[in-house]
Amino acid sequence: MKNKENQGSSPISQSLPRLTHKEYLILELLLNDVRGLYGLQIVDKSEGVLKKGTVYVLLQRMQEKGLVDSKCEPRIAPEIGIARRIYCLTGYGALVHKAFLAAQQILTLNVIPVGA
Repeated sequence: MKNKENQGSSPISQSLPRLTHKEYLILELLLNDVRGLYGLQIVDKSEGVLKKGTVYVLLQRMQEKGLVDSKCEPRIAPEIGIARRIYCLTGYGALVHKAFLAAQQILTLNVIPVGA
């Protein structure tokens, strides 16, 4: 049984979140565009990997994990319709991307980090 007092400092509680290939792709796309992107722009930039029907589910999940943030873009009169959301990478999302990229490079080069 886990000791509740030590949960915040354990290596397990500080581990990287699980990411799907598509979530990693979204991190990559947002990292390359600091102004942020709309959901449909993310779909377009994914070159067919992401679909309109799934991108918003993924973005919501990633927002719950703290990887991305979003804000509503106000509509300018006389435009009508639902305000569009702009998605951007959080500092934590950038850190997670960097960690996954480093892990990928280590695995690709078959290098064992010092102290492992």
